[in-house]
Amino acid sequence: MNTASSVICPKCGHMRAADETAPAWQCPACGIAYQKYRTYLERARKAVTPLQSGHAPPHVTADASIWSLLAANTAALVAAAYFEWSPNSLMLVYWSQSIVIGISYFFRILALDRFSTENFRINNRSVAPTAATKIQVAFFFAVHYGMFHFVYFIFLLADPDDPATMDLAFWICATLFAINHLWSYRYNRDIDRMGTPNIGTMMFTPYLRIVPMHITIIAGGQFIDSATTLLMFGALKTLADVGMHLVEHSRLQKVKSPNVKTGVA
Repeated sequence: MNTASSVICPKCGHMRAADETAPAWQCPACGIAYQKYRTYLERARKAVTPLQSGHAPPHVTADASIWSLLAANTAALVAAAYFEWSPNSLMLVYWSQSIVIGISYFFRILALDRFSTENFRINNRSVAPTAATKIQVAFFFAVHYGMFHFVYFIFLLADPDDPATMDLAFWICATLFAINHLWSYRYNRDIDRMGTPNIGTMMFTPYLRIVPMHITIIAGGQFIDSATTLLMFGALKTLADVGMHLVEHSRLQKVKSPNVKTGVA
């Protein structure tokens, strides 16, 4: 019994007392079987594939997607200046970029092989890192993100420019952004597979990516009264966009092993 009394639960940290009535193999506090949980943790650690020599992700400054992102933003600013777009028209182009970002994250979540659910809760309950959790999170994100952008789109339609000046330029810019984020998607997906990303962090990252750039444009739109001012705020949006791109790619290069809740889906 003295041996059992010194046991500390690997899950909840409960130290077993000498007068505990639960079986010696079971934690009296959380009910898990000690050995089964230790085996689970060991299998989870082994499931994490470390970076292999020669397969490390490229340094962020060598990531060509940053240059395609700058090219897409530059094309949008040139079109806005040449066609004398209103702030809403430029934001419509950025709206299309946000849609592409959302689509790429939806498929990144579905493409996860291993992921962590640490500190992530659904309906105020912890969830296991299973295939069902992955699918539920992906579609919840798609609905919530999609509704946000639907309302945003209605707002943008309140002040449209001449469709004749928007159609071709809009689709060219939207295509450039799509190419850029497809490039980034493939890069990020490969990095995801090298480690065990947190699915909750991944779900919220797109909002952190798009909110700063749209706040910059919307707030600036209240004061825009010339093409020069429009381009100035467009340039600020580009800086915010590139900054978040660099932050995300730098974070992805730090591939870490999970702490506790890790799954293979």
